[in-house]
Amino acid sequence: MKIAAVRVTPIAIQDPPLLNASGVHEPFALRSIIEIEGENGCIGLGETYGDAPVLDGLMRAKDSLVGLSMFDLNGLSRRIAASGATAQNTASTGAGYADKPDAKVFSGFEVAMLDLQARTAGVPLHELLGGAVRREIPFSAYLFFKFPHTIDPSYASDPWGEVISEAQLVNEARMMIEAYGFGSIKLKAGALRPEHEVSCLKALKAAFPNYPLRIDPNANWSLETSTRLAALLKDDLEYYEDPTPGLEGMAKLHAATGLPLATNMVVTDFDEFKRNLGLNGVQIVLSDHHYWGGLRATQTLAQMCDLHGLGLSMHSNSHLGISLMAMSHLAAVVPNLTYACDTHYPWQTDEVIQGGKVPIRNGCVTLGDAPGLGVELDYDALARLHRQYLECGIRHRDDAAQMRKFRPDWQRVKPRY
Repeated sequence: MKIAAVRVTPIAIQDPPLLNASGVHEPFALRSIIEIEGENGCIGLGETYGDAPVLDGLMRAKDSLVGLSMFDLNGLSRRIAASGATAQNTASTGAGYADKPDAKVFSGFEVAMLDLQARTAGVPLHELLGGAVRREIPFSAYLFFKFPHTIDPSYASDPWGEVISEAQLVNEARMMIEAYGFGSIKLKAGALRPEHEVSCLKALKAAFPNYPLRIDPNANWSLETSTRLAALLKDDLEYYEDPTPGLEGMAKLHAATGLPLATNMVVTDFDEFKRNLGLNGVQIVLSDHHYWGGLRATQTLAQMCDLHGLGLSMHSNSHLGISLMAMSHLAAVVPNLTYACDTHYPWQTDEVIQGGKVPIRNGCVTLGDAPGLGVELDYDALARLHRQYLECGIRHRDDAAQMRKFRPDWQRVKPRY
């Protein structure tokens, strides 16, 4: 069965002013929505990043996929490489975990092809991937410090308000847990003074004593700061995520503290995975099919983690329901994914699928037996969000530049503290 047509639509989705180690989120986040149509009329869906280098790669490759078998993932890889997408993208971006445009291009198409395969077979994607070991996929409440939306008229109104103090953060957690039923909590740190962020995590521990807690400074704390604060955090954390830069730094921190360390920054491909085995810098890998090279590659990662005794969970970025469902179907088939996954989904108000947002109840996305991903495009919403992309003026994410609108002397420095 051949591919008859491929469509890529860039969209912009509203995003709140969430603080992080790199600055503050812009009013819009960019995504790319992919449709791969088979000769049988079935359409597979994919979603990936929408920043200019990734979008350029998607556009360069898409027409070359017409005529390819919908089952030929090796052919997909070859045609992407032959299109020049990988070379163009690599030249356009710097190195680092956030910059894997070739993997992001491949994964977007791969998810759409797998969705098409599953729809053609009339089975849910988790069945195509090997069979679900769980149907309820747990996610974690993902907390951010944030500016009020009134800081700039470009931001849409939101119910969260300013979140800087301990009391404001506890209220944010309570609102999110009441709305979605999450059973664990992650705090995005690295934005404010470390001592204040630790106090906020302590306040969360007091308010939710039975909830597993995580803190993620995004490598914005020095090794000295990370080690010093580990003594304060050690009894409160499920794991300590990317507190300090570099795999070597993480290895020194683990050796000094014994705390389980997690990452989505220093183990993001199989070369880094191999190096980590020698250093023992990271004990939990936060996978992300968008930049690990798709769902199948992430299944390989899961097997490697199981072989070497490493824990496994999932990283998230601003995304919509297609990516959430891809994450959920993948999580359903990975036996050793034993930590609740990250998701930004509660922060997003826009959606591109029919029926609105994917339900999260009791902290979980529940998978059924609908073919493929189990969601369908809302073409009116797709058109609206594409217009939003055309009008927003953003083509590259730049949290640092956005922060300088409010604090002109602010510079991105890592580690800052």
